[in-house]
Amino acid sequence: MVSMARPMLADGYFVKKAMEGKADEINICIGCNQACLDHVFERKTASCLVNPRACHETELNYLPATNNKKVAVVGAGPAGLAVSTIAAERGHRVDLFEAASEIGGQFNMAKKIPGKEEFYETLKYFNRQIELTGVNLSLNNKVTAEDLIAGNYDEVIIATGVSPRKINLPGIEHPKVLSYVDVLLHNRPVGERVALIGAGGIGFDVAEFLSHEGESTALNVSAFMQEWGVDQEYNDRGGMTQANVHPSPREIYLLQRSKGKLGAKLGKTTGWIHRSSLKKKKINMMGAVEYIGIDDSGLHIKRGGKPETLAVDNIVVCAGQESLKDLYGPLKAKGVSVHLVGGADVAAELDAKRAIDQGARLAAVL
Repeated sequence: MVSMARPMLADGYFVKKAMEGKADEINICIGCNQACLDHVFERKTASCLVNPRACHETELNYLPATNNKKVAVVGAGPAGLAVSTIAAERGHRVDLFEAASEIGGQFNMAKKIPGKEEFYETLKYFNRQIELTGVNLSLNNKVTAEDLIAGNYDEVIIATGVSPRKINLPGIEHPKVLSYVDVLLHNRPVGERVALIGAGGIGFDVAEFLSHEGESTALNVSAFMQEWGVDQEYNDRGGMTQANVHPSPREIYLLQRSKGKLGAKLGKTTGWIHRSSLKKKKINMMGAVEYIGIDDSGLHIKRGGKPETLAVDNIVVCAGQESLKDLYGPLKAKGVSVHLVGGADVAAELDAKRAIDQGARLAAVL
């Protein structure tokens, strides 16, 4: 017997596609829990981050369009991929513009975090859907408002995502300072001692990324079991043994301004895992921090009114995002039917669940 639960939410046609030899068309569960188990424990309707139709099949349907339109989608992140492929599936002619050399947007950072490698599968799925639905994908193409106006599109959808929020702090331009994009996307080198400003989802992801070296244990079953103290031979009582945690190659400070435990807003069913993982690696988690400034000696802070200096090699800013929607105003002013989806609409952490759901629901009514 093959038993699956979450994968059937991600793709209700999993078995059919497998039987027909179409494994590359299966929408793979990424094991995030954000829309299924997290919803259950919050007494919400269960669904799926990569498939918003799950458990909403009576209200969200992708029916053939009665009026085929010429549609432009700017940005091939999660929201842009969802809206473009579903719109094309319904019969619209869709041009998808992406300034980068590959699709994915913020997913191209998420997929690098140990334990989040399944995000690669979502991008494989969308690449295949682009082929199947006939989306006209244009990479390395940063379109302008003038380009879009000249294209005479019936609908323009802005899915350009977010940029890291800049913080006002003395010394923020110091060479020690990096953004999370510098670290995760551009592979900038990071020293052995590092402070992370911001302990939301991005801060935790960057801490996870920087506290690992070598192959991710999520890709090696034996190493994963050893890391979490699971005895696969059942020689120890309860199948549990001493956890073998690989120490972090860096000394990391994970900081937040607010009081209370760090990661309080992480997923209900997964947040404790992230906190536990970082604690095992002896990450320094510090709340109620006041940031004073940055200079050659490191990051100057106050805690409990007392000044401290964290003598770090780098400071990585993980303090939120701002929407990128420069195209929206000029297009709106010219009377273009224009829509905002995903991070371009609301920059609230890196919320792929909302981005894909919003993109799918817009595409369903175009």
